[in-house]
Amino acid sequence: MRNSRRSEVDPFIVMDVMEAARLAEADGRHIIHMEVGQPGTAAPRGAQNALTETMQGDALGYTVALGLPALRTRIAQLYGEWYNVDLDPNRVIVTPGSSGAFLLAFTALFEAGDRVAIGAPGYPSYRQILKALSLQPVDLQTSDANRLQPVPSDFANMDVQGLMVASPANPTGTMLDRSAMQALYDATAAKGAAFISDEIYHGIEYEAKAVTALEVTDDAYIINSFSKYFSMTGWRVGWMVVPQDHVRLIERLAQNMFICPPHASQVTALAAMDCHEELEANMAVYRKNRALMIEGLPKAGFDRFAPPDGAFYVYVDVSRYTEDSRAFASEILEEAGVAVTPGLDFDPVRGATTLRFSYARATEDIAEGLARLKRFMTARGAI
Repeated sequence: MRNSRRSEVDPFIVMDVMEAARLAEADGRHIIHMEVGQPGTAAPRGAQNALTETMQGDALGYTVALGLPALRTRIAQLYGEWYNVDLDPNRVIVTPGSSGAFLLAFTALFEAGDRVAIGAPGYPSYRQILKALSLQPVDLQTSDANRLQPVPSDFANMDVQGLMVASPANPTGTMLDRSAMQALYDATAAKGAAFISDEIYHGIEYEAKAVTALEVTDDAYIINSFSKYFSMTGWRVGWMVVPQDHVRLIERLAQNMFICPPHASQVTALAAMDCHEELEANMAVYRKNRALMIEGLPKAGFDRFAPPDGAFYVYVDVSRYTEDSRAFASEILEEAGVAVTPGLDFDPVRGATTLRFSYARATEDIAEGLARLKRFMTARGAI
């Protein structure tokens, strides 16, 4: 049976690393997971309890395509609490994870063949989802001087129909301040192009609050998720905020593509939004882990990185040690028992000399992983 050209997307390398780590664990090895961007904690206990209670009297059938009205209202309230933005709940659309939101956004905004600019390094699935929808991803080679975030000059002379930004970014953890966000929106609007802001790591910030694109404009698509700050990766529930005149457009697409987001996940997400104490306890772990990484990675020979503003990643230049980050990551897994992600996932051009380290797991695991990395690099003669 023939395959479509649209299906010829690249693998998500971190998932291959996860599988290699799983096989090593199946052989009895103890692997430290620094590869996956997944909190080591479960959904908040209060949220789990709310779902258990709801299940006693609710069949949890289909919801409306846009999501539970109570959840949409609570998400809109969050924008007032976090950013002092007054958001109409009717503009909020609950989605099957942020991945569902990307599919809806790209389908709604672009025609086949349109060119969409994305910063490199950046989340690899942007590129692959665009390809699968017969769109053309355009990588912007961001610079260290701009902390690996795009700036208007990166695409000033390009014919693009959209720009995708992420702050805090994966894999770097760097953020855009309000003036930088405004400049990017203005440059995009001047081209008549669509502006999409990935904000799934909001809430996980260390020294300054992340800026939502809604502080700059209402004429944008904002995408977020319960996976990261709310610790609900496997529940597959996210949301998007769109201009008022796009709501019905997205609703029609969502009805046909997904029917609705998972009902049980929506119930859990609604309760999770008020589990402040538990969520902030998770943040205390991330802060401690970040401090360990900033101190411990240089001691292990990994000293070329910018301290992350948010998220839970450190993106390291390892060009002194390798020009094949995938092989280097495999060596680290085999010899040190630490799973890390090759930069090729995030930057096809320059990623052969970078690695991403995640510090989303328990502090004890992060400390052990750093100790193993130091022993590995010492044995290698690198430090």
